[in-house]
Amino acid sequence: MKLGLLFFLILFGLETIMFFFLHSTLVESRVEEELIALQTRGNSHRAILEKHFDENTISHVALMESEANTDVVITNSNKEILGASVDSSLIQRYIKRPITSSIRKGKTIEDNWKKEEYISTVSPIEQDGVLIGHVYMFQDTAWIQSLISRLNKQFLIAGFIAVIFTITIIIFLSKALAKPLIKMKEATSQISSGDFSVSLPKTGDDELGDLARSIQLLAGDLNYLREERNEFLSSISHELRTPLTYIKGYADIVQKRDLSPEERSQYLSIILEETNRLSDMVKNLFDLARIDKNTFDIKKRPIDLKEFMKKIETKFSPAFTEKGMLLSVNCLESITISADASRLEQIIFNLLDNAIKYSSPGDKTTINISRTKKHVIININDTGRGISEEELPFIFNRFYRVDKSRARALGGTGLGLAIVKELVHAHGGTISVCSREGDGTEFEIVFKGETECENNTFG
Repeated sequence: MKLGLLFFLILFGLETIMFFFLHSTLVESRVEEELIALQTRGNSHRAILEKHFDENTISHVALMESEANTDVVITNSNKEILGASVDSSLIQRYIKRPITSSIRKGKTIEDNWKKEEYISTVSPIEQDGVLIGHVYMFQDTAWIQSLISRLNKQFLIAGFIAVIFTITIIIFLSKALAKPLIKMKEATSQISSGDFSVSLPKTGDDELGDLARSIQLLAGDLNYLREERNEFLSSISHELRTPLTYIKGYADIVQKRDLSPEERSQYLSIILEETNRLSDMVKNLFDLARIDKNTFDIKKRPIDLKEFMKKIETKFSPAFTEKGMLLSVNCLESITISADASRLEQIIFNLLDNAIKYSSPGDKTTINISRTKKHVIININDTGRGISEEELPFIFNRFYRVDKSRARALGGTGLGLAIVKELVHAHGGTISVCSREGDGTEFEIVFKGETECENNTFG
């Protein structure tokens, strides 16, 4: 209603101003036309009288005007009336008005049609350059006022139609604007109450349409975040409960039962293993929390990948050998990148740890380093069990694990790949995965090429 009222006041004000100026212009133009016509008629009579300035011609001119809606008065040079088509008492005061100058084309002596009974013009009659009389022409203003009155009525009708038309347009326009806005307000109220299943109608490609799509997108994102939060809380409660249950259970056994040294050592080993698992999980959660708060330090230094990968191979080969697997690193040339060495090692470690967990004895994991003009590419390829196509879009989500059984034999918390993704992005790189169930998995990390040494903070 406020929007419609504002539009109405603005449009009504503009229409009123436009009608006022149009009306004034038309009235002034119409009066001017009447005065010009009156002057032209007086000049025509003057032309005749200059040729025949006698009693018969004067009477003939007066007789002609008596049949018209205009009147004529003919005087001599001393303003004595020689002939008239109107009662001289009505026009005597107009004739007595002084004429300051004699203008051949004539002049207007009265144009106040609102207050005077007549509008009037005068044309001089001359013979051989000598003034011998005047032709006064009169137009009854009642006729002009009647004409203006009819014009006013037409303007009132047009104004009324314009107002009705304006109100109709404003009603439809206000509804067209307010209806989607009201729905958007209801949608935002629905979102604020925790219901993200909002649906807004398509309103086109204008600003309202963009706003509706933004609200719809916001609702989808909030719903996704809620689901992520719920899944996160469910996952973390499960992941924390499992090692705590093992620790508590085996601690009770060690404390309450009379165990042999071998059994006690076995149970303490399990407690230590679960404690380490719990410690790793808390550390990973702490790292993710720091990343989310943009307080995760990335201290970049130039790294020679050839030497770096030799150290990686030396450090991780025993773990692969113990499982009956093979680790191969291929970096044929010296390639330098700017990165945080400890964080880069953490990235490689998490990916290699996944390769070990999801591969079998006899499988092979290969690390290939290559570069283009602008990028350095690290490919980690294993011949393990692979990942199904349905699982691929979610493997970087927190607490997501391909193995739904969460078997202890495989270990892990589902946080490793989430941390890898965040660390790669913190270095300004990208990570992608390609896999087929039963045919192995390949992770590809793309970093920018050699850059200047710098200290950065993630975010």
